[in-house]
Amino acid sequence: MPVYTCTTALGSLTGESRALLAAEITRIHADINHVPPAYVNVVFSELPSDSVFTGGQSASPLILTGWVRRGHPQKEATRLAVELSSAVARVSGVDESHIMVVLQDSPAGSAVEGGRVLAEPGEEKEWLRGTGA
Repeated sequence: MPVYTCTTALGSLTGESRALLAAEITRIHADINHVPPAYVNVVFSELPSDSVFTGGQSASPLILTGWVRRGHPQKEATRLAVELSSAVARVSGVDESHIMVVLQDSPAGSAVEGGRVLAEPGEEKEWLRGTGA
């Protein structure tokens, strides 16, 4: 259901750190939003170092953007962003002052996965029954 994109400068993360980071993002999202881990998608985008800037200066931030379904309580969304930021710092070794986590949301009805319109938050169990999961 959710899609996370981790954007970094090329070579900032090893294959092992990408795998660990994907596992942590998946665990945290599944725990907080009560969805099966199999529904969490994580993508890594590494850009040449001359293509990443902060404040107009060449930099090496780690930016994690996530698309989530609208309707989760704000307190949980904030907790999700904070826990993701801490996990990214811990796993990547990037100082948390160089990490940005942004969660974007839209209605569940604006997304289709596996050929089915996504369930509204809180209606996952019925949606999952329809998938055979």
